Amino acid sequence: MDNDLRFEPVTPERWRDFETLFGPQGAFYNCWCVALRLPHAVRTKMAAEERKTHMRERIETGPPPGILCYAGGAPVAWVQVGPRHDVPQFNSPRTVSRPLEEGDAHDPSIWAVSCFFLLPGLRGKGMSHRLLAGAIDHARRGGARFLEACPIDHVKQSKSVTLCIGSTAIFSMKTAGVAWLLVGFLKVNEGTRRAAAPAADPAVVAAAVR
Repeated sequence: MDNDLRFEPVTPERWRDFETLFGPQGAFYNCWCVALRLPHAVRTKMAAEERKTHMRERIETGPPPGILCYAGGAPVAWVQVGPRHDVPQFNSPRTVSRPLEEGDAHDPSIWAVSCFFLLPGLRGKGMSHRLLAGAIDHARRGGARFLEACPIDHVKQSKSVTLCIGSTAIFSMKTAGVAWLLVGFLKVNEGTRRAAAPAADPAVVAAAVR
C-alpha cells in the first residue's frame, strides 16, 4: 500500500472525505478532532453534531488544519498538523505539551503534529511513520521552522485509542525510518530546543524542518 499513498491538505472541497473517514463515531468517541481546539469544559457540553459542525467550520475557514491520506483514491487516515496557535489546548501550561519558549504558541512558524487517525484495519502496521513523513512535508510547504509533538510511551496495546497523539516509536530513530531520513526528532529540554536525548517518556519532541 505504501506506494499508493497520497497526501492532501484538508480543504473545504475535501470535507466529505474527512467526514467519511471519521465515520458515525467522529473518529474516537465523537471527538471530531476538537479535543485540542476547545477547553474541556466547553467541548464536553457539546453534542456530537456540534463538534462536527465546529470542525467543518474550521476547515471551511482555512488554512487546512491537517492532511488526509488516500489509498486507492479513498481516505484512510488523517494527521492534525499546523501552527501551535491552531490547537490552543496543546499549549496549556498545565500540560506536558506546553510551549518550550515564551511566544511559541503565537509563532506561525512553530508547528505541532498533534493527532493521528487511521482506519482500524491499518493500525499497528507501522503506517504512522508514513503519516509523519507526510506531515513533515506539509509543514515544510507551509513555512514551518520547527515541528513539535508530544508522543506517549508504555502503552500496552499498539492499537490503543490513546495513541492518537502519536507514540514515541513513531518519532524514534530506530523505528521511524523514512521520517528520520527527512528530519530527526529529539527530546528537548524545557526552555530550549537543544537536543537532550531520544524521546522515551511523555515530553515535547522537536525538529527543525527548514
